[in-house]
Amino acid sequence: MTLTRPTPEAADASGSIRRPGAGRAAALLALVALGALIPLLGPSAALRGTGEAAAPGDGGIALLRAALFLALCVPAGEFLVRGLARSVPGAPAAAPRSWAPYAAAAGFVAALGLASVVATGNLVPHSLAQVDVGGLYASRDGKLALVEVNAFLAAGLCAVSRRPAGQLWPLAAVVVAEALRAHPPTEHTPLLGSGLTVVHLTCAALWTGGLLHALRTLRRWGPGETGAALFGLYARVAAVLLAAITATGVCSSLRRMPPETILDQLTTTAYGRTLLAKVILVVAVVVLALWARIRLRRAARPLTACAPARAEVVVLAAVVVVSGLLTALPLPIRW
Repeated sequence: MTLTRPTPEAADASGSIRRPGAGRAAALLALVALGALIPLLGPSAALRGTGEAAAPGDGGIALLRAALFLALCVPAGEFLVRGLARSVPGAPAAAPRSWAPYAAAAGFVAALGLASVVATGNLVPHSLAQVDVGGLYASRDGKLALVEVNAFLAAGLCAVSRRPAGQLWPLAAVVVAEALRAHPPTEHTPLLGSGLTVVHLTCAALWTGGLLHALRTLRRWGPGETGAALFGLYARVAAVLLAAITATGVCSSLRRMPPETILDQLTTTAYGRTLLAKVILVVAVVVLALWARIRLRRAARPLTACAPARAEVVVLAAVVVVSGLLTALPLPIRW
């Protein structure tokens, strides 16, 4: 498989005309629908038989949180890959159109929805009259929610300006706000937990968004040595990001579930079950990444590595969605 663009129309054996673009669009819509079902249906499946109580609107909150995480991935990945592309000798000047403005808009809507939940006392509002905007300033979670809303708004304005790199600062504010929200002061060593989350979320956004933008860039460049060089650079950076994600993920899991209870809680708590599903998906991502790396090094046409890399993007998106689901589930008990 190469990165050559398919013809708009192709004839099958019977002579009829088929449109591969329509099939790809249908597959994309199916994947989006499946991704939306994971957080919506996931809480009830994860909580079944655990004896834990579900939070109000946990499915919607998980979906909004997943959208927020995905909105972080797109601009972070674009920034990473564009920096790598500048270091490729003879790289074409052509670059894919930025999706950062659309990601910022999606992140703004998701952050606004999450802020409305906080403004009603962590309940799902059924009317605008129930939303107490002024009350957001009275609580720590409310202030963090406002930071995320304003940060995505600022990121969107920067993305359409002449200096799109400025959006990195408001996006960094979103990452810090998420880390602080996930580890309230009542938690044991909250600053350590927040630090682990900052590194974990940043590396995950760079890995996921970077792979997506790398594939988009290779498609724009077409087959050639420059594309293989860019993909090789990304693969080396991704290996470092994976190591950081693994280390911070293990440390965070051990903070939530002590070593002597983790095996039991992985199957008896909703958080543990979802975490186990996330680990399985990450293992699948690693296998696909290794497959792509082997093809990149040994295949006669290195850019055939794009085939497993495309599958890797889909599974990475599922990992991000499951991560959003984790934030909506009750935390495990420290026995």
